[in-house]
Amino acid sequence: MNVAPIVNAQKLFQNLEGALDARWMGGAAGADRVLWPPPEVGVALYGRLNWIQPARLQLIGSEESAFLDQLEPAVRKVLIRRLLDSAAGALLVCGSIEQAEALRPAADAAGVPLWYTPVTPAVVLEWLGTFRHSLASSTVVHGELLEVFGLGVLITGGSGIGKSELALELLSRGHRLIADDTPTLTRVAPNVLEGTCPPTLGDLLEVRGLGILNIRRMFGDSAIKRNKRIRLIVHLAKQEEITPPAESRLRGLRETRVILGVGVPAITLPIAPGRNLAVLLECAVRDHILRLSGYHAEQDLMERMEKAMTRATLCE
Repeated sequence: MNVAPIVNAQKLFQNLEGALDARWMGGAAGADRVLWPPPEVGVALYGRLNWIQPARLQLIGSEESAFLDQLEPAVRKVLIRRLLDSAAGALLVCGSIEQAEALRPAADAAGVPLWYTPVTPAVVLEWLGTFRHSLASSTVVHGELLEVFGLGVLITGGSGIGKSELALELLSRGHRLIADDTPTLTRVAPNVLEGTCPPTLGDLLEVRGLGILNIRRMFGDSAIKRNKRIRLIVHLAKQEEITPPAESRLRGLRETRVILGVGVPAITLPIAPGRNLAVLLECAVRDHILRLSGYHAEQDLMERMEKAMTRATLCE
């Protein structure tokens, strides 16, 4: 498992300097400021100038510079001080060396790193997106990753239990393969896990008795998807290995699995002769979609029973 590193202002600037010809204009005392991970949950790593919810790295482009330039000096001074006293860890001025020079005294006084780059904010944002992805923690799991009814579903279970056969059946029913056997899971946001396939295994599925199959060539381009957010884990287990609690008759064998600090809903499907796993998995996904919308069948049943008992009591 790769753990996301701590990125301070100095480390980020070293990358910016080489990629975007950035210059350090002021606030040298803040070189050790930690930009990522942020000190508070929900704070963005980077973003355009925002006075309400500042990102750790605030970008000041031509529009923001024009806004600052048209302010009265006293108002501008107050807003800049408020910005530097906020959660902003560093400022990056794009395109206007004059604006960077004007902000230098305030940045030095606050100890907030101030940088300049000649490129546009759009170019900076694109580069930062790639840089942020390289920081994301990731891990490799054993299982099959598919898109079923638009949801990313990770199928897990012991070796030889039938994960690949189930994946092949789902593909024949029109669903899409993302990764076989060793999907890479990456935490791309605080509560988001994204699954991808290692490049060397792309389009391929290994099925016992059949060997390696090229799914793209067999089923077409529409049967393959590059990446997907994981919304549900379906675990396959032998019937005799499961001791289901009594309430499982109502809500199923449900739990929450934590991967890289992200909780993912999971359901266990018992393997037994005669069970159509593809149909069961599709129903599990459909039911999960309903749960995401707020509907729970077991709660519906309980409410119906309560109403029936209430009516029976009133009739006595």
